[in-house]
Amino acid sequence: MTIEDLKSLYKQHFEASLFGRYIHTKNIKPLLEKHTKHFKIEVIGESVLKENIYSITLGTGSKKVLMWSQMHGNESTTTKAIFDLLNFFCEDKDYSRSILESITIVIIPILNPDGAKAYTRLNANKIDLNRDAQDLTQPESNVLRDLYNKVQPDYCFNLHGQRTIFSAGNTSNTAALSFLSPAQDIECTITDNRRKAMSIIVKMNTMLQSEIPNKVGIYDDAFNINCVGDTFQRFNVPTVLFEAGHLANDYNREEVRRLIFQSYIVALQAIVLNTIDVNDDKLYLLIPENEKLFYDIIIQDVDFNGEILDVAIQYQEKLIENKLHFVPKVEKIEKLDGFYAHNYLNANNNSVYNLKKEHLFVGNEIDFVYIENVKLSLNIG
Repeated sequence: MTIEDLKSLYKQHFEASLFGRYIHTKNIKPLLEKHTKHFKIEVIGESVLKENIYSITLGTGSKKVLMWSQMHGNESTTTKAIFDLLNFFCEDKDYSRSILESITIVIIPILNPDGAKAYTRLNANKIDLNRDAQDLTQPESNVLRDLYNKVQPDYCFNLHGQRTIFSAGNTSNTAALSFLSPAQDIECTITDNRRKAMSIIVKMNTMLQSEIPNKVGIYDDAFNINCVGDTFQRFNVPTVLFEAGHLANDYNREEVRRLIFQSYIVALQAIVLNTIDVNDDKLYLLIPENEKLFYDIIIQDVDFNGEILDVAIQYQEKLIENKLHFVPKVEKIEKLDGFYAHNYLNANNNSVYNLKKEHLFVGNEIDFVYIENVKLSLNIG
């Protein structure tokens, strides 16, 4: 399938009712009701606050793929792309039918509904579910493990989102998407099932490079048995971590959403067409490892009483009256050589002031700055 084919499929099957970053169970309930005509929708458990956790089962094939999204409640891009994917599978065409005849896909669209509603990484007990894979102290962790045991998947897709701080390697290229074939032992041994996950990632990366060259990264594979991906990999099930990242001015993650949708299809096709090649690990290892080299805004060459420094600003994502706000906050004031920004301002050796006409300071939350008495907005858009 060509890039143009994938783009066309996304355009046809984009789920317009989901937009932006704040996605929770109320948003997807009408879509689950709609899809009961096509797929098996079940309540498979409850969260800490007794919110339903759903699974969606589609396909009849012997190979089984388990996917789960919003384990971290504020990582919603992969969830939006799931519903685009479901729209694609509702269409009875040769390409969609061939996938569903070859594999069975089981999806948890929102594993952490309490965290999704509160727009936080953690669940209602302030626990990171991705560090609870061994102790299984939380109801959501047990819901996922029970479904894993029931499905006995051949492949797992662990769906996440990452912050705007990541670069693809030690470069000025933002990490628009990132992946990982998690380790399954402390030595990070490249086992055959890790190689299978690596091959799927290589297939996705090949597709992505034609659209976003040099903007795909991989995560460090240091082993942590408390992480779900590492645990499932240790169970000898090829597991792929997806991380929806950032492209310039795509703070609603709508362009990255499209790329995630396309990646889903490429990954599933690799399984269906049996194009997974265990020798792809060499190509996987060429993908640059993520580094934390980006800020949202850098104000360059600011005069602080005769010392010329740079100001790094990062957006804080805050849920205020059920609406997500991106609040600019000063993170660092120093020379930022070797760091990059998604947007730049240049003070040209002038002082920069906040609305109180004070010098900026670390921790300062500000919507505007004054440079040479000109008021400039730091807000998105």
